[in-house]
Amino acid sequence: QKEDLEVTLLPAGHCPGSVMFLFEGGNGTVLYTGDFRLAKGEAARMELLHSGSRVKDIQSVYLDTTFCDPRFYHIPSREECLNGILELVRSWTSLSRYHVVWLNCKAAYGYEYLFINLSEELGIKVHVNKLDMFRNMPEILYHITTDRHTQIHACRHPRDEECFRWNRLPCGMACRDGTPLHIISIKPSTMWFGERIK
Repeated sequence: QKEDLEVTLLPAGHCPGSVMFLFEGGNGTVLYTGDFRLAKGEAARMELLHSGSRVKDIQSVYLDTTFCDPRFYHIPSREECLNGILELVRSWTSLSRYHVVWLNCKAAYGYEYLFINLSEELGIKVHVNKLDMFRNMPEILYHITTDRHTQIHACRHPRDEECFRWNRLPCGMACRDGTPLHIISIKPSTMWFGERIK
């Protein structure tokens, strides 16, 4: 027996290109989320989740999330996180040009919002190992650099933590003009946050 289905891809807000799937057919409507991150009120603005002025009648939601755990009952909004990181980075980098920040990012994608906002607010580009992974995201290319002589780093190395312990960035930078760097590490991670929320 064949049945026609309409499949709609909705932005998941997780990392570039991430989507949720809305399946609509004769037997009802199903939403499969995958990993997602939506701010309060964002779903209300998704026209494709609505029929006229009301939300579509969804029979089943398949919620695929890492954070269905009491430890993650409260996850700060993206804006709260950005403001906290921005305040910390601004206060540290303003001490001297030898005060640098390492953003210890565990995944390849998903931090673009952070990089763009830090760069715009502070006028400092973020150092990454390679630009090619961002070639299809032209809006970020102005905010990242492969030049290691910047105060914000998101470079990566297989043994990141080991580098940091020896006051060296993953890209190998340890000093500038012969002056040792003062490095702080920020780990933008919901998992890390949730495990330490107490």
